[in-house]
Amino acid sequence: MSQISISTPLIGREDELTRLSGVLERARSGEARAVLVAGDAGVGKTRLLDEVTVRASTAGMTVLTGHCVDLGDVGLPYLPFTEVLGALAQDERFAGALAAYPAVERLLGGGAVGDSGGRLRLFEGIAGLLADLSDIAPLLLVLEDLHWADQSSRDLLRFLLSRGILQRSAGGAPTHRLAVLASYRADDLHRRHPLRPLLAELVRLPGVERLELRPMADGEVARLVRSLREAPLPDHTVRRIVERAEGNAFYAEELVAATGNGDGGVPSGLADVLLIRFEQLSDTAQQVLRTAAVAGRRVEHDLLRDAVRLPEEELESALREAIGRQLLVPGEGDTYAFRHALAREAVYADLLPGERARLHGAFARLLEARGHRSESAAERAHHYRESHDLAEALSASLEAADHAQRVGAPAEELRHLEAALDLWSAVESTARPSGEGVDRVRLMLRASAAAAHTGELHRAVSLTRAALAGVGQEADSELAARVRYTLAGNLMSVDNLTAAFAYSSEALAMIPADPPSRTWVWAAATHVMAARHVGENEVALRVARQALGTAEQLGVPDAQADLLISLAVLEGGGRRTEAGRERLRQARELARRAGSTPVEMRALFNLAVGCFESGHLDECLPWLTEGLDRARRAGLLSSPYPMEMRYLQLLVLYTLGRWDDCVRAAHADADVLPAAGGYTMAPALYVGLARGDRRATDRARALLEGPFDWMATLVAGIALTDAAALRGDAEDAVQRMRSTVAALTDDTGALPHVTVRLATLALSAVADRADDLRRKGDQAGARRWAATATELVELARTTAANGERGIPQGPEGQAWLARAEAEWTRALSGPDAEAWARAVAAFDFGDVYEPARCRLRYAEALLVADRREEAVAEARAAREVFARLGATVLLEQVDELIRRGRPTASLLTARERDVLRLLARGRSNRQIGEELFITGKTASVHVSNILAKLGAASRTEAVAVAYRKGLIAPETTARG
Repeated sequence: MSQISISTPLIGREDELTRLSGVLERARSGEARAVLVAGDAGVGKTRLLDEVTVRASTAGMTVLTGHCVDLGDVGLPYLPFTEVLGALAQDERFAGALAAYPAVERLLGGGAVGDSGGRLRLFEGIAGLLADLSDIAPLLLVLEDLHWADQSSRDLLRFLLSRGILQRSAGGAPTHRLAVLASYRADDLHRRHPLRPLLAELVRLPGVERLELRPMADGEVARLVRSLREAPLPDHTVRRIVERAEGNAFYAEELVAATGNGDGGVPSGLADVLLIRFEQLSDTAQQVLRTAAVAGRRVEHDLLRDAVRLPEEELESALREAIGRQLLVPGEGDTYAFRHALAREAVYADLLPGERARLHGAFARLLEARGHRSESAAERAHHYRESHDLAEALSASLEAADHAQRVGAPAEELRHLEAALDLWSAVESTARPSGEGVDRVRLMLRASAAAAHTGELHRAVSLTRAALAGVGQEADSELAARVRYTLAGNLMSVDNLTAAFAYSSEALAMIPADPPSRTWVWAAATHVMAARHVGENEVALRVARQALGTAEQLGVPDAQADLLISLAVLEGGGRRTEAGRERLRQARELARRAGSTPVEMRALFNLAVGCFESGHLDECLPWLTEGLDRARRAGLLSSPYPMEMRYLQLLVLYTLGRWDDCVRAAHADADVLPAAGGYTMAPALYVGLARGDRRATDRARALLEGPFDWMATLVAGIALTDAAALRGDAEDAVQRMRSTVAALTDDTGALPHVTVRLATLALSAVADRADDLRRKGDQAGARRWAATATELVELARTTAANGERGIPQGPEGQAWLARAEAEWTRALSGPDAEAWARAVAAFDFGDVYEPARCRLRYAEALLVADRREEAVAEARAAREVFARLGATVLLEQVDELIRRGRPTASLLTARERDVLRLLARGRSNRQIGEELFITGKTASVHVSNILAKLGAASRTEAVAVAYRKGLIAPETTARG
């Protein structure tokens, strides 16, 4: 039988596995079926069949596997079937069945089949043998690589599927417990391939179906790539491999294996595989493909014709040959494309350097001759650069950047601008493009804006710093100021606030406020934000009011809108108030009319945050939807404010208890922006954690890999602190909380707002530890953890009270503080029902999960206070929420509490509960009798009854059970 060796994990393919598992199930019940499994080379056919054969073996099926081999024109007849028969001959269980068919044994022994009569006997013998084998045990026959099958094997397969093993009896009842799975490469089937007519014939049979393996989805390839290396690969490496593999598992594996070796080209082993089919083409067809490879993944027919310079008939013949071999595929608009990008890369890499430069030059000139169409500028820039015509490449790169800016494609604009900056110094000054705004410093500023719009914030900072170095002692003070306030804005986006304030101060000092100028207004607007971030609120207010008047005077509506947003945040109660949000709505309208999408998105973000901070969660979502839709239409989804809005949208869905919507939105965001990290993953991680998904903590830790990322650090900190608390690891919870707060504290020393939540989550674990130690009589240990709890609650109090600009945090922050206070009390002296009642009420602003968590604690406190009916009612209310959300981690805990609240308490009489409390204080029977004014003998009887009712073997065990079941309050041990 075949030995299955599975070296790589099976990722995805759930639908295909389900379908094939169904075929196996039907075969085991006596319905013979066949499936023709099609797919490109490397897409995962063999790996899928390996998985299916393992399942078949596990289910008790006999598995027989035969392989077809590429032996050129001299194929060995019946090769896959002789492999199957050879495996059968080595298994004593099937010796009798094999001996019953002499014609089959002759084939196995290498004897001649003979004439057509002998051939028919062989075919019938193999069909009979397989039928007999399926009577012994359900049988799975696997035939791999049918595209290489010899003619005899194809004929035998036709007989088996059309007249042999799949045929039904006269009554139509299934007769064989048999399944046949046969794979072939779809991309190898050129127009005259001998397997094509057989496949067309077989798929028309009632017992035969076809299963096509499509390329894997990008997310599945990413999972495969990460699973192939023990050490994590950087995200950008994973994304590049996913892009190049185009859903092909084998290509992905080869690219991973080559990671870190070479220059990122096609790995040599993979290139050899890809070039095999290319080398089978005629010389003319190879010439056409080489030329097409220089054009790129896709090329127009006319352009290719003019570049290759062949007569039309020869070109068409060559193209037909390449298409027949499935190296090229025809597309819309009279174009051709390489079937796979890596095939194009391999052909391109095989060109000689001079040949490559010559062909690039030819394409550049052909495109130039068509006229300066903006959409072709990027192509022209590429071809000119590769043909070493740098001056033309520079001009075309700038033209391509302009086109990308017009169509709202900041990532492409950045790429073309950086290409232009690379070329700038290599091109003579007389050959460079001239005109307003076309110099190295201004190009760097423009590139930094594109980088910010595409979410590459640190790249934006480095580009602006380069512009600052380039401006030097620039006589143009307006340009020098512009560089500085742009740098200040970019530094704020990466939380380098002190430096941002310094540069915005410099910018404002470099140009006078009078006469009024647009540059001064924007320098002032930037300085307002920087001053606010470093706590210089009076400076921010004074400059904002002055600049708003100047902006109105000059008629600069986008700057007006930006300043209105800052004032809405700075003045009065800020964006939480209706007055503040009305000002934000005015700013949004101004920015919209001015056509300033970035400022409009800032207004929409602040409107959403204002609703969230004031507890109006439902009002928050429409602003977020509008903001993200506006960003999507402008091509700015990766810029800072839309990224913040994505996170906030997920957080609102999570908070409202719409967890499935939250997870779906997170997956959709990750598909669109795979590098967005914490912004698109955050609340979905919290859902996974609550639902017991062990991978959630792994994903949280992965966010901390690589360079520092503020949002990723925040998200990972929340998830990992909560995970530690849920598993009762107080040390890790406190350490995670402290390291996260330290990492997120800005360079002015201001604590992040999330400190309240982090401190509360850590307090939960600390209170558990202190409470447990106190119950065990370790008062010193309990006091140590109580001191830690006091430190944490003070941190939460300070952060919640200070908030932004000294204004206390809103409903969410105050709710977390209420929970922190209740946890602190629990750590010091045990559960306090009133403190937990306040925490439950504090979360009543639309939050669903957190009040249920607090309600669980409230129920525990009620149970300790012997308010059992109330405790059970609160626990049941919490359970209903956990069950609806799928928060399985806390379900077991709440169910245990409900059990504790019901029967056991009623078993003990009031006098027995009095005795139990004294037992917990270590009193003897005589002492119990003295305190309760009963005899020592009566006290002994009560103790015996208590032991029996609690199922305890000793007084100590009875006390422990009573603590666990909430029959006595833990603070009683401190009064002894």
